[in-house]
Amino acid sequence: MAFRPLLSRTLGLTQTLTHSHSHSHTLTQLRGLQTFSLPDLSYDYGALEPAISGEIMQLHHQKHHQAYITNYNKALEQLQDAVAKGDSSSVVKLQSAIKFNGGGHINHSIFWKNLTPVSEGGGEPPHGSLGWAIDTHFGSMEALVQKISAEGAALQGSGWVWLGLDKDSKKLVVDTTTNQDPLVTKGANLVPLLGIDVWEHAYYLQYKNVRPDYLKNIWKVINWKYASQVYEKECP
Repeated sequence: MAFRPLLSRTLGLTQTLTHSHSHSHTLTQLRGLQTFSLPDLSYDYGALEPAISGEIMQLHHQKHHQAYITNYNKALEQLQDAVAKGDSSSVVKLQSAIKFNGGGHINHSIFWKNLTPVSEGGGEPPHGSLGWAIDTHFGSMEALVQKISAEGAALQGSGWVWLGLDKDSKKLVVDTTTNQDPLVTKGANLVPLLGIDVWEHAYYLQYKNVRPDYLKNIWKVINWKYASQVYEKECP
C-alpha cells in the first residue's frame, strides 16, 4: 500500500474528529501540533444529584475524560512523528487509538453540555422548532424518551445512544454507537443533538448494573436548551 494514500486517509480521520469538536474551546496549538485539554463544566459535580451523584461526575470528568484526552494527544504526537519518518506501519497502528480516544473526547464534551441541573432547566422538554420536530418524527416527547432509553438499555457492551439530525433530509434519528465512536462515524451528515453515555463508568457506582434505572433518571437533568440551540443552528 502506498504511503501517501494511507497517510491521506489517516489524516482525514483525524480531521473529521477535530472538526466534529470544533465547537469546543479546549483545542490549543503546541509546536504546530493540535492538542486538547479537559473542558470545564458549567455546573458543580454535585449539581445533578440525585439523578447522577457528585462522585460519579467527578470521576467521570477528571479521570475518564482526562484519560481520553491524554491518550488522544499522545497518539496525535506519535502520528506526527510517524508521518515525519514515513513510517506507514505506525500510521496504521495509530488509527484505532486516534478514533477511540478522540471519539471519547468528542463524545464526553457533548455529554457534559447535554446535562444541566434541575434548577437551571434540567429535564424541561424542548419547545419551539425542536419540540415540533420531535412530535413530527416520533409522535410525542414520551415516545422519543422511550425509544432512546430502550435502545440505550439494549446496547450490548459499552457505547452511546444518540438523538441526531440528518442534515440532508432534515429528519431526526435515534442511533447507537459502540465504544467511543462518535455519531459522525454513522454518517458525515449526522449532527449530534443529544448523546447519553451508557458505559458502566457513567452509572455503576450509583446504579450498579441496572442501566435502565440510570436511563430513566438521567432525563431529569437533560439540557434540552442546548439540543435546541444545535438544532436551530442546523435548521434555521
